[in-house]
Amino acid sequence: MSLLGGAAVAPHVARAQQRMPVIGFLNPAFPDTYAFNADAFREGLVQAGFVEGRNVRIEYRWGKGDYSVLPQLAQELVALNVSVIAATGDIFSARSALGATRTIPIVFTLGADPVRHGLVASQNRPGGNATGVNLFSSILSGKRVQFLSEIAPQARRIALFMNPSNVSAVAEQTEAQEGARAIGREAFVLNIRTPSEFDAAFAECERLKCDSYITASDPLILDRRAQIVAFGQEHHHPGIGFVRQFATAGALISYGPSITWMYRQAGIYVGEVLKGAKVGELPVLQPTEFETVINLKTAKALGLEVPPVLLAQATEVIE
Repeated sequence: MSLLGGAAVAPHVARAQQRMPVIGFLNPAFPDTYAFNADAFREGLVQAGFVEGRNVRIEYRWGKGDYSVLPQLAQELVALNVSVIAATGDIFSARSALGATRTIPIVFTLGADPVRHGLVASQNRPGGNATGVNLFSSILSGKRVQFLSEIAPQARRIALFMNPSNVSAVAEQTEAQEGARAIGREAFVLNIRTPSEFDAAFAECERLKCDSYITASDPLILDRRAQIVAFGQEHHHPGIGFVRQFATAGALISYGPSITWMYRQAGIYVGEVLKGAKVGELPVLQPTEFETVINLKTAKALGLEVPPVLLAQATEVIE
């Protein structure tokens, strides 16, 4: 009787699984170091009424630091006939998803202008099958140079750790170098395309006699934040990152919008799409607040006094 009962239940279970929508989650980073972003994405889904494993399933595809595999991973998600793709981790993920499908809805997260890069027709009415969240973090490198110089006025030769594979790299490099020149500093570009290239970039930083660093906006750079911060601490280089996770890891300061907010909003948007919203009619979201996080413990270790005016501006101070 138990065997017969199991046989009777099995079709109902199978039908329930078939009815459960499937989300494709695409990201170029590593799942362990980017877990906080995936957590924020799932929080957004819960806010929209979807709990992983209960009424939605997520298929994760991680690039693990290799941008070149993203088109193939996107094709895998399309082959699974997912209900929506969360193309997270900047423009290359979004382009890979759009290259794989023009029918499945796509919700992206990125740091550059999606209109300029051809992802949507406009911010307010994207059209097509894609929308998402834009941090605009890649246009803030000049401001980061300024913040760094205010806390560490002795820093004259600034290393810019960046990934040239990121399509916004050139614009970010230009802004950082122009911002440095405007205040009598120099910014040296240190390119990092894969996780294996960090040691060479650090060696080049020392050869160029850089005395400080800023990070460009890129998933690989964020993914390896602990490695960058450890290098800076070892050589007593003050540094500034593009999101708060750098400051919490031990960098001197971070400045930029909240990447956790972005992933949470992406989860909410994916939930809205699953409930029937037309992706092309959902406006691209933009941040309204920026976080300045100062690590006083790191400042003390570097022998730096943070100006009271800058402390007053900080949204978070790490003691």
